Amino acid sequence: MLYWLTQFSDGGDFFNLFRYITFRAGAAFFTALIFGFIFGRPLIDQLRKRQGRGQPIRDDGPESHLLTKQGTPTMGGVLILGALVVSSLLWARLDNPYIWMVLFVTVGFGAVGFADDYAKVSKSNTKGVSGRIRLLIGFTIAGLAAVWASWFHPADLSFRLAFPVFKDVLLNLWWFFIPFAMIVIVGAANAVNLTDGLDGLAIMPVMIAAGTLGVIAYAVGRVDFTEYLDVHYVPGTGEILVFAAALIGGGLGFLWYNAPPAAVFMGDTGSLALGGALGAIAVAIKHEIVLAIVGGLFVVEALSVIIQVLYFKRTGKRVFLMAPIHHHFEKRGWAEPQIVIRFWIISLILALIGLATLKLR
Repeated sequence: MLYWLTQFSDGGDFFNLFRYITFRAGAAFFTALIFGFIFGRPLIDQLRKRQGRGQPIRDDGPESHLLTKQGTPTMGGVLILGALVVSSLLWARLDNPYIWMVLFVTVGFGAVGFADDYAKVSKSNTKGVSGRIRLLIGFTIAGLAAVWASWFHPADLSFRLAFPVFKDVLLNLWWFFIPFAMIVIVGAANAVNLTDGLDGLAIMPVMIAAGTLGVIAYAVGRVDFTEYLDVHYVPGTGEILVFAAALIGGGLGFLWYNAPPAAVFMGDTGSLALGGALGAIAVAIKHEIVLAIVGGLFVVEALSVIIQVLYFKRTGKRVFLMAPIHHHFEKRGWAEPQIVIRFWIISLILALIGLATLKLR
């Protein structure tokens, strides 16, 4: 919205700064961060007042959670979404189709998560909205976003899958790209949702992944960078850096209250929305495979659940002491902060590997 202040610029004054994506990304970051600091405590107080017992805790989970996490309010993702949406609308170019596409996915999945959290809190149990309904709505949102992105992609990239390292390779999936992109977005949303099981565990890897994808979006949205790096040019995607910066600012504002011991959980409201956002960004910038590298931690968390369920159905035995895998390490005696910080380190390493794919050939 504030980009339109450039119409008052003669090219050499303060208003000219609003032309630069990097300036607006920095402003979006601080706007979202301040939003989180200002509204965080009042929101938590309201959530605690309205929810009473807070988020229902699974009886079959780690025993310590029944003592340490009982009574903690959920739906803290509302704080992240509020900061992210407000900041993006203020600082991003609103004539950019990719910004609206990513916002649509984020808010859409956030609404699904909110309904799920509300159902859990109101019924005082861990069963929220039916999994089938969640997937149906999620795939619908993702399908619309996939068509949206494909419509605005350049003709030589639309419906095609790009590969890292092998930069000249483009696999034409035709209309099969739509279901592929749907799986990427829904898969990312649910993988982040599964990761969100310990204080601060999900939000930092999400911010790391968002920052990495934001840098890649800025690079593939500039002709000079794409020519130097020899990657595919996707005009307009550089603006996604503003969205990514707002996500990081909102995430840090939330982490202030979610750091162990958490005063609030993000709930499905936040985890589904943020995961969906990462998937949508990857589809927009044609880096779906790189998302699997950058978000490798989320992939491992999701795979641990899939492996556990399939193996148990087949043999009646378990591969892990408990899934998702972060609970396995809890069962093995690792302290919660130890798991969280080590997973953060892994996320940072994977992000650096993902960035390296820009230069590797």
